[in-house]
Amino acid sequence: MYNAIVFLPLIGALIAGFFGRAIGAKASEYVTCGLLTISAILSWVAFFQVSQGDAPGIVHVMTWFNSGNLQVDWAFKIDTLTVVMLVVVNTVSALVHWYSIGYMSHDPHRSRFFAYLSLFTFSMLMLVTASNLLQMFFGWEGVGLASYLLIGFWYTRPAANAAAIKAFVVNRVGDFGFAIGIFAVFLIFGSIDLETIFANAEELSGQTFTFLSWEVDILTTICLLLFMGAMGKSAQFMLHTWLPDAMEGPTPVSALIHAATMVTAGVFMVARLSPIFEQAPDAMAFVTVVGATTAFFAASVGLVQNDIKRVIAYSTCSQLGYMFVALGVGAFGAGMFHLFTHAFFKALLFLGSGSVIHAMSDEQDMRRMGGLRKLIPVTYLMMVIGTLALTGFPFTAGYFSKDAIIESAFAAHSGVGTYAFYMTIIAALFTAFYSWRLIFMTFHGRSRADAEVLDHVHESPFSMLVPLFILAGGALAAGILFHDQFIGHGIELFWRDSLADFGGAHIIEAMHHVPAWVPWSPTVMMVIGVFFAWLFYIRNPSIPAGLAKQHQPLYQFLLNKWYFDELYEFLFVRPAKRLGHFLWKRGDGWLIDGFGPDGISARVLDVTRNMVRLQTGFLYHYAFAMMIGVAALITWYMFWGSAR
Repeated sequence: MYNAIVFLPLIGALIAGFFGRAIGAKASEYVTCGLLTISAILSWVAFFQVSQGDAPGIVHVMTWFNSGNLQVDWAFKIDTLTVVMLVVVNTVSALVHWYSIGYMSHDPHRSRFFAYLSLFTFSMLMLVTASNLLQMFFGWEGVGLASYLLIGFWYTRPAANAAAIKAFVVNRVGDFGFAIGIFAVFLIFGSIDLETIFANAEELSGQTFTFLSWEVDILTTICLLLFMGAMGKSAQFMLHTWLPDAMEGPTPVSALIHAATMVTAGVFMVARLSPIFEQAPDAMAFVTVVGATTAFFAASVGLVQNDIKRVIAYSTCSQLGYMFVALGVGAFGAGMFHLFTHAFFKALLFLGSGSVIHAMSDEQDMRRMGGLRKLIPVTYLMMVIGTLALTGFPFTAGYFSKDAIIESAFAAHSGVGTYAFYMTIIAALFTAFYSWRLIFMTFHGRSRADAEVLDHVHESPFSMLVPLFILAGGALAAGILFHDQFIGHGIELFWRDSLADFGGAHIIEAMHHVPAWVPWSPTVMMVIGVFFAWLFYIRNPSIPAGLAKQHQPLYQFLLNKWYFDELYEFLFVRPAKRLGHFLWKRGDGWLIDGFGPDGISARVLDVTRNMVRLQTGFLYHYAFAMMIGVAALITWYMFWGSAR
């Protein structure tokens, strides 16, 4: 069964990729969608089996290679953490595949698109089922490659090409740290097999090595290097700049990348390696600080964005920060619970925004929308459900998972925990504001769209709406249905040894004993955020423009995303371009080519040109040259030849 779950998407990718022209776009769509659907159904079967204690442990596929002391098997590590990710990845991916049939119906390259989607899914499945770090890295890089292909799918658009390259390059920064972390693990543990690493992690707790006269904790260093990879892949603060630009890809790609797959890879990796991280409290503190800062930063930027997809993208970045806060304070089950619920409502919001864009003839600027509530009522309802879940409306999926993270941060009773609590509380206020700002600007008030666009506004086809209905069900019910297993009374039986401390049972138990005002804080912030969004965009729409004019520096600071792109352009991009230009012109052109191949060839040409001039074709020229030669020979013989 597990071989089928993992390899069916690969089979679909190969069929659509290599035989797409032969079998046609329709056949490619149905082959990939059908295989993904089977994989998703089998994932749910595996989820219920493993959650009941029927876990096979390691499923061996083959021996990958042996090199000295390094033996790497291709095997699947099957436990609760794995099957949770299988459900998330395959369910969302299958729904995105079916949705894409309607969304991409007019694209001439559908076979290639569906091949990329299935390849992306296979790479993510290899990552989450890995039994060793090299296999995980294989899936990690495969996801990076597939995301590059999907973001730049419309390669005739310069913006799409630039966004794909940016995502690839920024992720390489994080992956550099991840790779060094894997090397360090092999150096210290003598193995990259996860079971071996976990069994010996406690013995290395507190051990140090000398670096430039400093005594540095070994496990802390390893965890920080590994987390560097997670920062890039999950778009955390300072390595987040690729995420909003990734919106240049088709909307189904945005849903797949930002909801359940690529951006959650970093969260999964930290959760999978939680037995190591729990032995490195300083690294855990760093994870908490980065997550809390990201949650606040991304939410603040989302307040003023006008592109409907970019608002949701910054929301994703912020919610990933919440997940890392949970992991950082040791509430691993709460972090994974939010990953699980977030997949439903964030995929719903992205696909819902795709339905809006489809209805608006590819318009994405919310300032050119408005009044769509009556024109596309089904899409409106789906977007409202996703927004309720995202903002933590009582008894929706986000209410259970996001509030649990905020409470666990408070329950940590540490300096970084307190910092994370207040950052996530403020982020909850911002999230409610920008989420309902999106709803009000897009669906309420008077229409600001062109009359020609309004004439063509229509509800999306059935193939696009059915996935929205399924995701809406998850956004409403996932929290209620799975609360007890993930973070409730059944947490230890559910997670078992797939996460450290049975999913963080101690901190989650402490979470249930925080003061009464703490659980109410996110809900109060949500109400305040919704009120101000209503006041600004329904009751008195002139307020936002007035505030932006009154606080122009702050508005520009947020609108330009804290100027990170400009800062990186100044610090890294321009110096790199100047260095490259210098090495090209002076190093390669003047030095290497000038004194190397080009220089030698130029001298040969000069000599041959001069020699050619001697070949005039006149007999007296040749006779004169012969006389000079004879005279030179006689002279040499007279002065030097006789001396011998």
